[in-house]
Amino acid sequence: MLTFIGLGLYDERSITVEGREALRTADRVFAEFYTSRLVGADVADLEAAHGVDVEVRDREGVERDPEPILEAAEAGDAAFLTAGDTMISTTHTDLRLRAETRGIDTRVVHGVTAQSAASSLTGLQNYRFGKAVTLPFSYAHGGDDVPGSVIETIEANRERGLHTVVYLDIKVGTGPTGPDPDHEEYMTADHAARLLAEGWRDELAVVVARAGSPDAVVAADRLSALAGREFGDPLHLLVIPGDLHHVEAEALVGLADAPESLLEE
Repeated sequence: MLTFIGLGLYDERSITVEGREALRTADRVFAEFYTSRLVGADVADLEAAHGVDVEVRDREGVERDPEPILEAAEAGDAAFLTAGDTMISTTHTDLRLRAETRGIDTRVVHGVTAQSAASSLTGLQNYRFGKAVTLPFSYAHGGDDVPGSVIETIEANRERGLHTVVYLDIKVGTGPTGPDPDHEEYMTADHAARLLAEGWRDELAVVVARAGSPDAVVAADRLSALAGREFGDPLHLLVIPGDLHHVEAEALVGLADAPESLLEE
């Protein structure tokens, strides 16, 4: 059996009860944190809280050399961990298909995701979100501006009245000059807001910082105003609203301190 377990959003306690039970009964436990990570816990915290040894794999170790994981699942019960949900954003469908092809049973134990938390924290209705997009660091796409694909996604959603979740780039093990095992960098919401204000338009946006943590922050204002603020430790994301239902507008004022005058424009 190969069980994919989402750890949730923040620390070693964010896992569901079902996930905790599956993790603690696994014979071997693997994890990857190259797409996202728990900002409130490290591997040692996970191991201590759940009484397991965690074997962390890098991107290449999961995508190009999954054999150790598959062999462990053939020999017994293996667990594969990621932050959030293992099949949302940090998609590992290829690994699951490889296991199924070899006759290995698989299951998914879901965890809370940043997208669901963004809807819950901002008060924006979840069925009014369109396609999500990731804003990369400038050096990651070879330019100083916002990639056209990011702008196109936001504008296509807004034409339909839909909100856009903008995930912010994470670089672990790769830096401006290429592979670097010591490099760890997380795009902040103020940096992202500045890029979008200068490379797109100075529109209303909502920052969600450290969703799932005890000190989560939600703040709504123009991009240029958000660019001048600091939102603390990662992880951050932005939401670019589309058309607002009156309840959503009230939520942004009441929950995210959006200026009422901005919502009346």
